[in-house]
Amino acid sequence: MATYKQLLAEKEALETKLVEIREQEVAGVIEKIHQLMAEYGLSVEDVAPKRGRGRPAGAKRAAPALPPKYMDPKTGKTWSGRGRAPSWLGKRPERFLIEVTEG
Repeated sequence: MATYKQLLAEKEALETKLVEIREQEVAGVIEKIHQLMAEYGLSVEDVAPKRGRGRPAGAKRAAPALPPKYMDPKTGKTWSGRGRAPSWLGKRPERFLIEVTEG
């Protein structure tokens, strides 16, 4: 039966061999890609086009802003009731409720 140190030595040898073989295979794959690109007249932009600035593909748009429910009369700052509560709201938020008028 192999000892722990022998197995570690085998592991290191295998890892070294893995790195060498991967480098060889990657070089071959890159060469094949270059050949195919030349054969079909493709550029890097054709294969991996740059994305435009802005939102990543598939990203959801932000929800529209909600109307404010609370307002600080001293500063005029408002809060919609979503997310972290502002410090000015204190322990009795009902004092800062905005009265809704139907109209």
